[in-house]
Amino acid sequence: MRALRRSPKAEMPAKGRADPAPSRLKYRLQRWMLTPGVRSGLRYGLPLVAVLTGIGGYFADQTRRDAVVAQFQALRDDFEQRPEFMVNVMAIDGADKTVAADIRDVLSLDLPISSFDLNLEALRDRIVDLDPVKTAAVRIRPGGILQVDVEERTPAVVWRTREGLELLDDSGIHVAELGHRGLHPNLPLVAGAGADSVVPEALRLMRAARPLGKRLRGLVRVGERRWDVVLDRGQRVMLPEEAPVAALERMLAVDQVKDLLERDVAVVDMRLASRMTVRMSDAALTDWWRIKELNSSGFSR
Repeated sequence: MRALRRSPKAEMPAKGRADPAPSRLKYRLQRWMLTPGVRSGLRYGLPLVAVLTGIGGYFADQTRRDAVVAQFQALRDDFEQRPEFMVNVMAIDGADKTVAADIRDVLSLDLPISSFDLNLEALRDRIVDLDPVKTAAVRIRPGGILQVDVEERTPAVVWRTREGLELLDDSGIHVAELGHRGLHPNLPLVAGAGADSVVPEALRLMRAARPLGKRLRGLVRVGERRWDVVLDRGQRVMLPEEAPVAALERMLAVDQVKDLLERDVAVVDMRLASRMTVRMSDAALTDWWRIKELNSSGFSR
């Protein structure tokens, strides 16, 4: 059979009709527009770019920027100055009147003040910098109250220096100046350069010296390396650098047996651990030489 063949005229589009098939470039552009990334960019990216461009154009003017900042600052100030955020009163607990007055002076707060303008950590540091204050806690209580809880340092010893008398706590930290000894007659007295750095050791010596009672006058730091125990009647016990408490306890044991300190003794030297040296007073030494001379003259006859 003869194959049917189309006529070339039948394959050609009718004259005046457009070809519905897209061109290659148009086809690729349509496919690219259908990808998810491009569709999201057109849906969200273009509006965002338009908004940012508008905002950027608006804030390009310095006057507009200053007006917006001023308005924002005014809103912030109005919020921070609301009554519920204002601190109207400062309460101080745990401090005496003098320390409380010092705290108020060092803080120098102009009340009422917004709580947003208070740096509680900085306030606490300024309070702790005061000599009489050991620890402090600062918080804002309901009702606009700035609460300051203070723990004061407890004076443990009186330190005599060339400048005068000072109160030290049990760790040797300065507490306050002392006008005269009579203000704290029950506190032990220490003297000498460097005594403030070894207050814990001084307190241990004071506890060991309790059997001496009221005869104990104080401790003197010698050469910033050792202690002398000062008693009434001008007596003095010289302690070693190492283990001074043990040396004092040995001397007290001898005194309990032989009444050493009741004799006419000026100095008991405990600096050598293996030997105790006793120095007589000037009056006793004079009497001793006089008796010795009398005995010598009696034998010569």
